[in-house]
Amino acid sequence: MTVPAVAQLLTEGLELPAGALVLVGENGSGKSTVMELIAATLGLNPEGGSTGARHRTRASEPESLGLVVERSPGASRWGYFLRDETLHGLYSYLEANPTDRPEPLFHELSHGEAFLEVLTSRAAGKGTYLLDEPDAALSFGGSLALVSHLLALVDRGAQVVVATHSPVVAALPGAQLVEVGGWGLRPTHWEELELTVHWRQFLTDPAAFLRHLR
Repeated sequence: MTVPAVAQLLTEGLELPAGALVLVGENGSGKSTVMELIAATLGLNPEGGSTGARHRTRASEPESLGLVVERSPGASRWGYFLRDETLHGLYSYLEANPTDRPEPLFHELSHGEAFLEVLTSRAAGKGTYLLDEPDAALSFGGSLALVSHLLALVDRGAQVVVATHSPVVAALPGAQLVEVGGWGLRPTHWEELELTVHWRQFLTDPAAFLRHLR
């Protein structure tokens, strides 16, 4: 309740668009807490996975705090939550509870490869998919592959919610963009993001930008 974005979410609610919603904000702004709250409200495992995932390590996430999901008629109840900080535990759970289709040993893949493998195998059709800071696991090329897969999901009727620090992921075409911070939640545009402005300044003249930080 002390996180402005959470307080606003509880008083005003949040309508998830038919396509993609991207949350952007600095460390500590409340992005991950909002994602955890949405996941709990949707009945997803707060440490990652689907509604059926049962692995837990240390419970530190908020409950749904009384939020209620209102779905459109016929909306899919399937969903999946992927968050960078708990991927190790999710990989262990998936390897211990394999599906009936051949899958790699996730721990034997690189961080980014394993993330993309889980995403592409679990997020394939209609449903609601939550991704908390997926760019932490990905290279530039991996981020482009992520955006491509998210666009394909949206085309198939899925809802996607992403919290990111990546200007590449934040530029997801057609996505509704929301900035998270001390003000709570506010709609914004990619060109107006401090994230975008700083990356442009850095790429224009890296040495000058870094000297300015001293």
